[in-house]
Amino acid sequence: MNNSIYPCLWFDGQAEEAATFYCSIFKNSKITTNTPMVVNFELEGKKFMGLNGGPQFKFNESVSFVVECDDQKEINHYWKSLTSDGGTASQCGWLKGKYGLSWQIIPKRLGELMKGDANKSQQVMQALMTMGKIDIALLEQAHNQ
Repeated sequence: MNNSIYPCLWFDGQAEEAATFYCSIFKNSKITTNTPMVVNFELEGKKFMGLNGGPQFKFNESVSFVVECDDQKEINHYWKSLTSDGGTASQCGWLKGKYGLSWQIIPKRLGELMKGDANKSQQVMQALMTMGKIDIALLEQAHNQ
């Protein structure tokens, strides 16, 4: 039995436009079905549905998509791409893209950098709180102090 669970994202007539935009940013991505009401797409092999539901509902920060990055180059790519053309930067790796979705662009090593004694964890957290886009080198520096 295939028990797939995937998000359905409610758009105000922009589902195809948003799916095309996201597929242009993430590798291994494609639109799999496109109808006037629903667009099914995959980002990095993960299934999503975009629904042209109308203006009744808007995205908010209570739900975000986490993008774990291997290195600073990846962080820079996703940050620049998702904040382009109307997206807005926030704090600690969070941003809101031009379609209103919230994203967290973080290094895969963030949990590792937060581990250790309480002093190291606090130093990393203090450094993180000063950042919009995460700078891995500054987090490593805070961890190694």
